[in-house]
Amino acid sequence: MKYEQIPNSLFIKNRQKFMDSMRPKSIAVFNSNDIYPIGADSVLPFEQHRDIFYLSGADQEETILLLFPDAMDKKHREILFVRETNDHIAVWEGAKLTKEKATEVSGIQTIYWLKEFDKIFFDLMTEADTIYFNTNEHYRQAVETQTREDRFIQKCKQEYPAHQMAKSNPILQEIRGIKEPEELELMQMACNITEKGFRRLLGFVKPGVMEYEVEAELLHEFIRNRSKGFAYPPIIASGNNANVLHYLENNKPCKDGDMLLMDVAAEYANYSSDLTRTIPVNGRFTKRQKEVYNAVLRVKDEATKLLVPGTLWSEYHKECGKLMTSELLGLGLLDKADVQNENPEWPAYKKYFMHGTSHHIGLNTHDYGALKTPMKANMVFTVEPGIYIPAENMGIRLEDDVVIQENGAPFNLMRNIPIEADEIEELMNA
Repeated sequence: MKYEQIPNSLFIKNRQKFMDSMRPKSIAVFNSNDIYPIGADSVLPFEQHRDIFYLSGADQEETILLLFPDAMDKKHREILFVRETNDHIAVWEGAKLTKEKATEVSGIQTIYWLKEFDKIFFDLMTEADTIYFNTNEHYRQAVETQTREDRFIQKCKQEYPAHQMAKSNPILQEIRGIKEPEELELMQMACNITEKGFRRLLGFVKPGVMEYEVEAELLHEFIRNRSKGFAYPPIIASGNNANVLHYLENNKPCKDGDMLLMDVAAEYANYSSDLTRTIPVNGRFTKRQKEVYNAVLRVKDEATKLLVPGTLWSEYHKECGKLMTSELLGLGLLDKADVQNENPEWPAYKKYFMHGTSHHIGLNTHDYGALKTPMKANMVFTVEPGIYIPAENMGIRLEDDVVIQENGAPFNLMRNIPIEADEIEELMNA
């Protein structure tokens, strides 16, 4: 891994939080992700399942975490099963976790080779009444591929039909949404790397540059700062491409007079950052571009102030809609009749701002976190309003990542990344 080893105290705390919420005499099991084939002997780069990483720090394929707080034998209350390594694997694939290293990384004292799982699991299930299954219940999930978790759940249901079943996800939604100090430090690192990439490209972007060249500049800076790359597929959208919300081609020239929307950020140690900035390709905003840009910035700043403990996510988005409506009226994009006659299910502002303002961020870019209960301190949200005007060849979005504080305004993890229009122009023309 490119990142510095994370203190295992984080994973010890995370496991304890999870186990504190488990039913009596219950077992929870978490599987690593598969390595997915492309064809022939090629595979996609391995990405660890974020839940097993959150609870163990094990960033390796073919890994299983088992938690059983009421196990009769104390050494079996936390177990990590890892792939058995040998000299052949070390030569062809590189070093894998030894039992000693697995303990060092995770803080778990009992480590077994993966081949021992079935036997030990059967023995422990004779002591347990309930098995926690780790299903993906994120509100945006749309998974069609069968995962190791899916296969494990299917097998358990067949082999242990008398056990009660429970879900890990409600516990994970609650505890993963509230970040520990160590997690905030890792997210700050990801944001700092993103800042370096953004500052690098401010001196690079000019008319005639290709979108993919901007992408390459960012990737270079991210990797040289110990990131493995982008936290999510990068959007480098010039001109009207910015009006395609998930534009990913990144293959068009950046033209004089156009703006360049970049929704792109680095990961660090599997933790995401999520940044959007929109800059003038030639280094100078037109009067109209600056008017719209500053309107988006005002919405972002005011929306950020609403992210405080006790706020409900659904009500927050309604308030953000009111902020945006006011700005669109000021820009002449809406009139009073548009607002008076709007469909409550699709308010008038949605014509120019059709996505949400905020989402949880952490180990996933769209992270786990409670959405139907009041916000709490140390939740981390994006704030990302935008105005999209295809008729004016213009799409502007601005986005920062902020931490809800117990008292006072949220803390902006991207506070040092340039965002004011005048500062953007100054840096681009330095």
